[in-house]
Amino acid sequence: MRKSTYIRFKITSILALLIIVAASCERDLSDKVEFATFPSNADIFIDGFSGGLDYNPFGGSKLDAFSVDEEVSYKGTASMRLDIPNFGDPDGAYAGAIFPDAAGRDLSGYDALTFWAKASQAATINAIGFGNDFDENKYLVTKTNLRISTNWKKYVIPFPDPSKLTFEKGMFWYAEGPENNNGYSIWIDELKFEKLGTIAQPRPAIFNGEDIVDQRFVNTTSQITGLTQTFNLGSGVNETVIVAPSYFTFKSSNIEVARVSELGEISIIGTGTAKITATLANVAAAGSLTIEVLGSLEAAPIPIRDQSNVISLFSNVYNDVTVDTFNPFFQFSTTQNSIIDLNGDDIISYTDLNFVAILTESQPINAANMSHLHLDIYTPDAPAEFKVELRDYGANGVFDQAGDDSQGVFVVPSSQITTNQWISLDIPLSSFTGLTAKQHVAQLVLSGGLPNVYVDNIYFYTE
Repeated sequence: MRKSTYIRFKITSILALLIIVAASCERDLSDKVEFATFPSNADIFIDGFSGGLDYNPFGGSKLDAFSVDEEVSYKGTASMRLDIPNFGDPDGAYAGAIFPDAAGRDLSGYDALTFWAKASQAATINAIGFGNDFDENKYLVTKTNLRISTNWKKYVIPFPDPSKLTFEKGMFWYAEGPENNNGYSIWIDELKFEKLGTIAQPRPAIFNGEDIVDQRFVNTTSQITGLTQTFNLGSGVNETVIVAPSYFTFKSSNIEVARVSELGEISIIGTGTAKITATLANVAAAGSLTIEVLGSLEAAPIPIRDQSNVISLFSNVYNDVTVDTFNPFFQFSTTQNSIIDLNGDDIISYTDLNFVAILTESQPINAANMSHLHLDIYTPDAPAEFKVELRDYGANGVFDQAGDDSQGVFVVPSSQITTNQWISLDIPLSSFTGLTAKQHVAQLVLSGGLPNVYVDNIYFYTE
């Protein structure tokens, strides 16, 4: 059970506009019938914004992070300047915004978003791309961890499938935070769409290209994750972007067991086995999900503790703190995860679990006044040992750097594990031997001998 504390992009279907010209309602359609078209303007920022562009900052971002710099440019007389705030800046924790054109554009004649960029220091931009319009985000494309230097360089973000972009509003977007707690500046110039003709060798993937075998339950839903498209650019570089589900065509081998919507939502409707695969622009995607549906799953027990005595990481009942990820895919971890919806209640599904970490590194939890850690777990596997570990990063917020870190492990014996039944764990923080501090908790690690575990209601509390 979970109440989301992060922004989810709303992705819904879009209707195409059609203009039909006919002499009268009784006549056949003329050969001159034309579909409505939209401008194909390729320019976004060339010494200034093209007509129709808006600037919409994300919630919690530095509102005045964007400006037009008439003293620095790659070409011409001006560039876009993005000022990333320092850590703790009262005006915003990060810089991020979208630049939409509400009238929409036909981008189907192009194959990439391109721009020149440099920064006041070497850095890594968290996310940058197009297709984000605060509305449907149906064809969102995101390039993560974009390396940028102090020298001007041209960047290319390829289109997964240009034919889909006949009416696109989201021209450009970005989100970036401080580097090592320090702010800096980014300059972007010659921002536009291009038909390069050198983008080749498409390699789409779902589930990050992994072939996953999972167990699910009837009347649950989950989202296909790990959606990417990789191209070889004209420079010889392989460029991978994260893409929205609507670029893909999904297929279920057994629609009486599982069905997949255009938006990548898997609905489990019957018992049995089904395999989920996909294509993008008629190219088979790497990766698949084979689902074994076991039957029905009951919801976890509903927490009854007062919110004032709780710090929640994952629960529909409480207000959750910020969680960076429920699976960072650490080296040597085989664990896959998904969030499944059980009649409106969110549950984390971990499969092929050897170890996995839940991270709150960006905003460590101060559990100094808490007495227990609670979580509900469910497994269809035979009883085996299950381990829960907490790691405190110390005042500097970095693990294993200044000697102020601590960690402790609590072992749940196999005798306390029951197959196909929710188990409520209420672990005293004093039982985490070795955890000497609890003011900067940044990792919760799950491991042990249960390869399939469902988890709900993860929270600290005081009695």
